[in-house]
Amino acid sequence: MSENKFKDITDEQLILRIHDGEEPDAIDYCMNKYKNLVKKKAGSMYILGADRDDLIQEGMIGLFKAIRDYDIGRDASFMTFADLCISRQMYSAIQASARKKHAPLNSYISLYSNREGDEDDTGLLENVLESDSSNIPEQQIIDKENLMALEDAIDKELSSLEKQVLDLYITGMSVKKISAVLGRDEKSTDNAMQRIRHKLKKYLNRK
Repeated sequence: MSENKFKDITDEQLILRIHDGEEPDAIDYCMNKYKNLVKKKAGSMYILGADRDDLIQEGMIGLFKAIRDYDIGRDASFMTFADLCISRQMYSAIQASARKKHAPLNSYISLYSNREGDEDDTGLLENVLESDSSNIPEQQIIDKENLMALEDAIDKELSSLEKQVLDLYITGMSVKKISAVLGRDEKSTDNAMQRIRHKLKKYLNRK
């Protein structure tokens, strides 16, 4: 199949042709076109403890579902819809796995990582500490033993929703994107984020 055959056609037009039963090789073209997006998502989700190859496979399933279910009159651009479907599929697979520990909370996660789509580039733990950061040495936070204690506190003190929000936030997603992946309104997700900050700040101030 030559990519030149579809290079001047928008994703949305291509999806319409696929849905109409035309261009059977267009599905392969779309899958190949967005494979790098799947790999990128797998790279960010990998920190939640899942196998990267398994995540890529799940992401490709999510991509196929996006091609199958995209509604040009209802959904945003196909790229946005595909991104959402891929993220949902990967996170559903992670949730279905037996991994319950908060593997992302380790020395590989920056305290100052950028959030996807956020204007504010500060990271979660930096926000938690706010102006009180001088009272809590950074080394204490990034020390592995203290991180293990923090993981235990998260398991005990955060609700199921709050753990989900934190999991996705750590991968770099914005609150808006987390809302879409979890199928919740943005206000309730933001409220969960505020509760997480409050609980983590309270815990860290006890240390």
